[in-house]
Amino acid sequence: MTKNKEENNASNSKKELFLANLHQRQQEAKLVRRIVAIVAFALIVIIAIVGTTGYFYIKSALQPVNPESEQEIIIDIPIGSGVSTISQLLEDNGLVKNAKVFKYYVKFKNESNFMAGEYHMNPSMSIQDIIESLKTGKIMQDPVFTMTIPEGKQLQEIAAIIAEKTNQKEAEICFFSDDSGNLRKQLNDEAFIKGLMAKYPDLLTTEIWAKNIKHPLEGYLFPATYSYYEEKPTLEAIVSVMLDKTESVVKAYESEIVRDNLTVHQFLTMSSLIEEEATKNVDRKKIASVFYNRIEQGMPLQTDPTVLYALEEHKDRVLYKDLEVDSPYNTYQNVGLPPGPIANAGTVSMEAALDPEETDYLYFLASKDGKVYFSKSLNEHNDLKAKYITENN
Repeated sequence: MTKNKEENNASNSKKELFLANLHQRQQEAKLVRRIVAIVAFALIVIIAIVGTTGYFYIKSALQPVNPESEQEIIIDIPIGSGVSTISQLLEDNGLVKNAKVFKYYVKFKNESNFMAGEYHMNPSMSIQDIIESLKTGKIMQDPVFTMTIPEGKQLQEIAAIIAEKTNQKEAEICFFSDDSGNLRKQLNDEAFIKGLMAKYPDLLTTEIWAKNIKHPLEGYLFPATYSYYEEKPTLEAIVSVMLDKTESVVKAYESEIVRDNLTVHQFLTMSSLIEEEATKNVDRKKIASVFYNRIEQGMPLQTDPTVLYALEEHKDRVLYKDLEVDSPYNTYQNVGLPPGPIANAGTVSMEAALDPEETDYLYFLASKDGKVYFSKSLNEHNDLKAKYITENN
């Protein structure tokens, strides 16, 4: 009898302990749910506050600067100005509250066809009135000088072109000495580049500051003919016109760049390789296919222009010893794309980078007459090399 009583007491103790533990776990679970609910509510409140604040900030930024103002402000939009430059000019002249908000509003609305010219505006104008006004401009003067940047030029060559053009007496410039070497330093200056990055955040990303990048602006100054209407433009003014053009060109390919999971930096890098390798427009899509095929198979690109870029030399022929240069730009020693562009690319090369031909080619070579021969295997490539390169030497 005593034994049964002890067993019942032990059983009741275990049951009470189990119920106590169960109750404790229920309390802890309730506390956890309460904490989760409080945190979730806090996050919702924070998001709501940030969203509401952002909404009213943007709404305010899109309102006229001063609805009651009758002040006339004359603003000159230089030829070739892109949305970034125009937005900043409008803010600097007190015609919009925030340049970035105006810029993204214009992009959101898909507005374009802004024209250069002299505009008479006032701070009471609405954003839409300003946009419509910017479509009516007329060129009222001839350019002081023009500057042509050819396709395939590297930053140091572009610096030399700028130096040559702006050192003329009739367009003397005051930001660098007579040699283009000092100008090249300024084109690589950290403060100068960061100022441009703030102005072109979608174009000049942190990728241009990658560890092994030689020149942050390499490949970003679009090849075109530019007109300048000031006798003494600043370096920023000169470069901004080029970056405006690059930004507008890149934007035209935005959907294809996103489709191919490329960054703008990668897109410009691949385009520059195609630009430097191509001798004819018809070859570029095939050359692009070779590069992509090699990347897909984990093969190094083995493109000679990257070796010359690493060597900082211009040579008609790359020697075997050149291929040994220790540089992240050397695509004989490194797999994948180099750290950044090696030159500026034109639209034909850009389109080839986004729309390569469907081929099985893994190799190509150019004969002395400029014709490009493509092959699918190393043996076939070596046969072509012996026929068109070795035998002709």
